[in-house]
Amino acid sequence: MYRIFIVEDDPVIAGAMSKHLASWGYDTRTADDFQNVMRQFAAFSPQLVLLDIALPFYNGYHWCAEIRKVSSVPVVFITSAADNINLVTAVNMGADDFIAKPFDLSVLTVKVQAMLRRTYEFAGGTELMEHRGAILDVGSGALTVGGQRIELTKNEYRILHVLMENLGRIVSRETIMEQLWQSDSYIDDNTLTVNMTRLRRKLQDAGLADFISTKKGVGYIIE
Repeated sequence: MYRIFIVEDDPVIAGAMSKHLASWGYDTRTADDFQNVMRQFAAFSPQLVLLDIALPFYNGYHWCAEIRKVSSVPVVFITSAADNINLVTAVNMGADDFIAKPFDLSVLTVKVQAMLRRTYEFAGGTELMEHRGAILDVGSGALTVGGQRIELTKNEYRILHVLMENLGRIVSRETIMEQLWQSDSYIDDNTLTVNMTRLRRKLQDAGLADFISTKKGVGYIIE
């Protein structure tokens, strides 16, 4: 079941779109906090975004640009501002398609089906993990914090992935080392310590001090 995230501040329109697409078997979610769209985006990890241009606080162009920093998920703008300038701006900001209001729900369905088919017919979906503003793209291994991309080594990504996957739970050093053994290099206890230190430094430099806590004699945790 494909997940579709609807960012539309008119509750009547958003509700109609959500109900109609759900009747076609899609898992839909509508944004309810227009100051923190990215937090909701990461939590839902959608495979398609339907995005209005005129929104409270920040417009759709802003959120499209923010999404493009962390994901290549298709974005379809839905707006009443259907002129050439808005169309060009939408495409330049990373949009994949454009639907003008008012529109027939059957047209919306056809557009959604076509976009999903083109995007995922020969590729898998996307999965994002988010905590305290850190967004980890499991598919690409990319970490983004506050719109800034943080370069991770293969081992740093594997450490962060297993810890975010077990958010709120202590993960033993042995479990983390098992994940690191998937790489081609030899892993010992000292290797884990070195990689953990480097990862923590990168997180701290990005403004995430104490993102990973040590439980002495037990392991590590992201709380």
